[in-house]
Amino acid sequence: MTGKVAIITGGSSGIGKALAEEFGSKGAKIVITGRNIESLENTVTALKQKNIDLIWVKADVSIEEDNLVMVNKTIEKYGKIDILINNAGISMRALFEDLNLDIIRKVMDINFFGTVNATKYCLPEIIKNKGSIIGISSIAGFRGLPGRVGYSASKFAMQGFLEALRTELLYKGVHVLTACPGFTASNIRKKSLTNDGSHQGESPRNEQKMMTAEECAKHIYKATKKRKKFLILTPIGKITVFLNKFFPGFMDKMTYNALAKEPDSPFSNSKN
Repeated sequence: MTGKVAIITGGSSGIGKALAEEFGSKGAKIVITGRNIESLENTVTALKQKNIDLIWVKADVSIEEDNLVMVNKTIEKYGKIDILINNAGISMRALFEDLNLDIIRKVMDINFFGTVNATKYCLPEIIKNKGSIIGISSIAGFRGLPGRVGYSASKFAMQGFLEALRTELLYKGVHVLTACPGFTASNIRKKSLTNDGSHQGESPRNEQKMMTAEECAKHIYKATKKRKKFLILTPIGKITVFLNKFFPGFMDKMTYNALAKEPDSPFSNSKN
């Protein structure tokens, strides 16, 4: 990884920040992006104290022009791009029947079109350097989650895009990884959008029992080094993907019951 240049979208907190530290500690030069300048500056300051070579770029991946700025500033500073980690993302939690459709559009703009935009502008450099494109997806990209229809749709779309892209680039030496962390301790649930677009606030799940962002980042780093195509993390994540493939009806009930037990669940466990 020494001397490689890695762009990490949404890199100022959670899994993105952990990835910046993990890749940077192995010798990569890091570019993190995000929409909050204060968070970006704080992250850069903290990681530079660990001797990580990095810069920040204020960029919203859902805005096409921001991705061009991101690429240009990276080339200006480091001269190339070897790795793109599409990590920027947002979640939502509400029943579809109660949901303002603008919420789904916002989630798709960031999670799916953000990945498309960033990949499009980084692709020439990554092809030239036979580098890696990584998408931070979710188990929700394999198994639709009730109460999170927009989030699930965005991750299914991301995975289809990455699979098609991987096949297009099969003979160009480009590595494409779809990483599905499962439930990981991060701030994504606190910023989840409710049916009216407001932030959820407190996470409905016990974050202390989840895989840490740092542990998740270590797995993604190893999968990148090995140029794996898929990475599915956590035992529950692996079981969910397996059972959903062969027993979808059973998993409908299991998934419903599990998520209905969350505090302040948007739907009831009642079968009425």
